[in-house]
Amino acid sequence: MNLFRDFQYEIIKVIEDLEQEGLLPRGLDTARVACEPPREAAYGDVTTNVAMVLAKPAQRNPRELAALVAERLGIHHAVEKAIVAGPGFINLTLARTFWHGRLRDVVEAGTAYGDSTVGAGREVNVEYVSANPTGPMHVGHARGAVVGDVLAALLAKAGFDVTKEYYVNDAGAQVDVLARSLHLRYREALGETIGAVPEGLYPGEYLKEAGHALARRDGEKWLGEPEDVWLAPLRAFAIDAMMTMICDDLAALGVVHDVFSSERALVESGRVDEAFRLLEDRGLIYTGVLDPPKGMTPEDWEPRPQTLFRSTEFGDDVDRPLRKSDGTWTYFASDAAYHLDKFRRGFAIMIDVWGADHGGYVKRVAAAVNALTEGKGALDVKLCQLVSLLDAGEPVKMSKRAGTFVTLKEVVDEVGKDVVRFIMLTRSNDATLDFDLRKAVEQTRDNPVFYVQYAHARACSVFRNAATEMPNIATDDSSLLNVSLDSLTAVEEIDLIRLMAGWPRIVEGAAEAHEPHRIAYYLQELAAAFHGLWNKGNADSDARFLVADEARAAARLALVRGLQLVIASGLQVLGVKPVEEMH
Repeated sequence: MNLFRDFQYEIIKVIEDLEQEGLLPRGLDTARVACEPPREAAYGDVTTNVAMVLAKPAQRNPRELAALVAERLGIHHAVEKAIVAGPGFINLTLARTFWHGRLRDVVEAGTAYGDSTVGAGREVNVEYVSANPTGPMHVGHARGAVVGDVLAALLAKAGFDVTKEYYVNDAGAQVDVLARSLHLRYREALGETIGAVPEGLYPGEYLKEAGHALARRDGEKWLGEPEDVWLAPLRAFAIDAMMTMICDDLAALGVVHDVFSSERALVESGRVDEAFRLLEDRGLIYTGVLDPPKGMTPEDWEPRPQTLFRSTEFGDDVDRPLRKSDGTWTYFASDAAYHLDKFRRGFAIMIDVWGADHGGYVKRVAAAVNALTEGKGALDVKLCQLVSLLDAGEPVKMSKRAGTFVTLKEVVDEVGKDVVRFIMLTRSNDATLDFDLRKAVEQTRDNPVFYVQYAHARACSVFRNAATEMPNIATDDSSLLNVSLDSLTAVEEIDLIRLMAGWPRIVEGAAEAHEPHRIAYYLQELAAAFHGLWNKGNADSDARFLVADEARAAARLALVRGLQLVIASGLQVLGVKPVEEMH
């Protein structure tokens, strides 16, 4: 479906024909031959660098070679003209009938338009959210949740075999603090006056619910018992309660993971020890003393001999400790073992979506993946920058339930999951984002969610009006596939088809670059083109979609249907439901 990839094949075929005819030397490497949209529409529909990259190995002048290739391309049935430009680029203008054919492709494929095989069924693990199980999701988690979830859907549409994973950080000191916080709320549930929550424990109201649940289940079983008796069972209870709450919050956002992996299970199964031995066997472990870091001292630095991983051999800035002075594993050791575990489960391609505060962690984990998989595993970390939550331009900081932050569930309840999902992709993950609750629900062209949904709703309204005003026109997809499209000649109409025909390329490019925000950008551009065509009809009745000439009306209905399907296809990737009417 990717027309640029199709033309790339056609151009390579031309080169092969010229080789067969003795006009070019045999065996030219065409790997760098590219086809893409020109920077400016005036240059045509497709541009290629074929002559620029093959001139030297072919021992030909670039413009001379370009002229030879352009002559062959000019007789292609889809090409209206082929022009050599600049130092040897070839610009192709495609025939109107070619674009009509692409519109038929859209209508025939439906929302599956844009599906690709570029992923070739390769297995990809996308790990995202993975917040500590110590409380509800906050609005910052929402961004990582959406980026990861949409990236997974995008990769699946591009033909990858995707697994969505959540890594439960349930082995650190924070879950012991959670257990102690639960014990406090448990005592409160049984009638004890606890007063102010002590410093260092979690104060959120959400733990009251867990405390009452524990009291209902166990009665007074844990009252008066020493901590070493109740810590482990209450920790397990608290983690289960928090993960149930987290999964409920994520479900409200439309996020459902395939796999949950436990850090504690990883450690207790001996897989961290196994990863350590693997590095040790490869001569990558030694005992040493790290220099004190410049600036803020990280938690894992100690001015004493430590067990270190030679991560600098794999691109890291300094070697990293794997054991603490008390003999326990560092967080990094567990993370290294976890990524080895993912690789051994068949995931040579691993994508992690992290918060911006983990930026300093990327190089060390990438180094561990490289070392443990002997370069066979590929890790891409997508860092999500901060989200500033606003209401009519004013910062929103407090939560009724969490006490210190606004929860994901509160935001979803306020504006709806579809709005949250779309807005989180209106900027790339590595840029900060302002999320204004008031603006997110405004029905103006400045609101990207409304603007795209309005385009889909307008398309639906055209078909409702056609059923009433022009009942003789069959508007089912099978009928629209058979109408003549010859009357679609206006520049704006062909431009809209050209944009729709670019959807498969957007899917493949965004999937390969791991950039799901490109989908939101594309949908806004597509919606703008459709709204422009709609407004033209408001100013000129002959440019409306439903005109007296039924043949022209039928062709324009096919155009509107194509638009409707591509927007629905894009929203499907975003996990957003297209609306039929705006209220």
